[in-house]
Amino acid sequence: MILQALHGYYERKMRDPDPARRLPAAGLEEKEIPFILELALDGRLVGIKDTRTQEGKKKFARRYQVPQGVKKTSGVAANLLWDTAEYVLGLDTKGKPQRVAEQVAAFRQRVDQLAQRAPSDAGLIAVQRFLAGQPLADAQLQPQWVEIAEVNPIVSFRLKDDIDLVCQRPGVIGAVSAAGPKEEAPGAALVCLITGDSAEPERLHNALKGVWGAQTSGANIVSFNLDAFRSFGKEQGANAPVSALAAFAYTTALNSLLAKGSRQRMQVGDASTVFWAQSEQDSDFEDAFASFFDTDQDDPDAHTEQVRALFDALQSGQFDGATGQRKFYVLGLAPNAARISIRFWHAATLHDIAVRVREWFADLEITHRAHEQAFPPLYWLLRAIAVQGKPENIPPTLSGDLMRAILTGGPFPALWLNAAVQRSRAERDVTYYRAATIKACLNRQIRFQNPMSEEVYRPMLDLQNPNAGYRLGRLFATLEKIQEAASPGLNATIRERYFGAASSTPVAVFTTLLRLKNHHLAKLPNRGQATNFEKLIAEITSGLTDFPTHMALPDQGRFALGYYHQRQDFFTKTDANKAAAAAIAAETTESTKGD
Repeated sequence: MILQALHGYYERKMRDPDPARRLPAAGLEEKEIPFILELALDGRLVGIKDTRTQEGKKKFARRYQVPQGVKKTSGVAANLLWDTAEYVLGLDTKGKPQRVAEQVAAFRQRVDQLAQRAPSDAGLIAVQRFLAGQPLADAQLQPQWVEIAEVNPIVSFRLKDDIDLVCQRPGVIGAVSAAGPKEEAPGAALVCLITGDSAEPERLHNALKGVWGAQTSGANIVSFNLDAFRSFGKEQGANAPVSALAAFAYTTALNSLLAKGSRQRMQVGDASTVFWAQSEQDSDFEDAFASFFDTDQDDPDAHTEQVRALFDALQSGQFDGATGQRKFYVLGLAPNAARISIRFWHAATLHDIAVRVREWFADLEITHRAHEQAFPPLYWLLRAIAVQGKPENIPPTLSGDLMRAILTGGPFPALWLNAAVQRSRAERDVTYYRAATIKACLNRQIRFQNPMSEEVYRPMLDLQNPNAGYRLGRLFATLEKIQEAASPGLNATIRERYFGAASSTPVAVFTTLLRLKNHHLAKLPNRGQATNFEKLIAEITSGLTDFPTHMALPDQGRFALGYYHQRQDFFTKTDANKAAAAAIAAETTESTKGD
């Protein structure tokens, strides 16, 4: 199913009316070419073009469609009309002149073989003449040589005043395609698992690059290299027969999705996540999907606008009918030595995906400060529960399990709630992201386990919620607020000392805190404020029969949520009072001016 969906995406992109967005035809691939050797018709080296552009602290080379590269091993294997400076120019970077000579010979042999199929192409003739001369000595005279000698970059050829590379000339492309992957006639052929056609299976599939943490040279999804993986004595790709053209199609599509700068990939924990729509008509949703879970640091408001646009589309019925019934695919890939493992795979209708995304943000919705994002990005939610907030400390399987729960609408992983509660206790700080996490986990838990015994939690403070953990969290926030009012400017409050114990073993802590409360209330200069605090404490404790000796982890989450809600309610009232005071002051100033 995964390979078939990728094959369908390749065919869709091959029909793209925009040539810049079209995927390479069979026998070609996209490659970054940092340096281009510009040749005259007689093979003279006119100059070397540096295609790289500066982006921040790094330089990125321009991408070109070139003949598909060979799978590199420890032996000598040359690419066609492009390769490293070792193969093309004979640059010896490792002190192995004999091996470099073999590399140069292999590169020239491939060029000569191609020239036999396109003998009149001026570009190929110029390349042959250049290689027959002294390519290394000619290149050393160019100003770019110092850098080339240091990094051994990939280089290719172009005729002077041409726009396309030599390997992109129509005659060369025709010759390359004629020699590219071909389907063999049925006979000893097998049925391709992707297309259903009879063809000789591809023995080794092209490497996939761009998976975070995988080998930089590339890794494979389909690979058999040990006896335990083989069946009935079959070798390599014959164990999962895929034709050469189908293997090229799915690997080209996936490499395009994983490519640097792709708008159809995002990093979810350790899972490199790619996504695509079945139809070109749904490319707008394709472009927006990453924005639902990630934030553009240069334009964080774009994240909010994309999510609001999704809500509006669902409200207006945009995802009903034919639009909503077309498929959308999400694939999560994780490194596994020389292979790539499937962390998660989800295929559903566009309407179902949109509904699940809306449910995700509805579960996360919680009151927050004005400067905080209304729709929390997934990346920052995961960092909020990691030790020291470091991405490498995010539990490795959590991201995949969480994304699967989002897309299926199922309960969130228990590990996510546990981590959010434990971080809140360890750091004695219930942040916006942690509170949103706890609320989302509790609400899914309630809906799937005990919907009749408890109501889902609201985004804001719920004065009617009878849960003991939630009320104790509210009580703790109130006691802390009393202490702050009695002793303004404190560096540390009861939260720093008692939060962990209060949320896990309330009976051992709250008797002490309530006794301290009387001392703090006595210090308040405003007796009306003291009375209001007393009334609030009475309202909170009216639903409590006793302090529990121990609270389970979900109830510790309810404690943290109650604490957060009550604190936010205090902030809201404070902000409202400040706004009212400012309005009164402004009115007074205006009236004074009028007098």
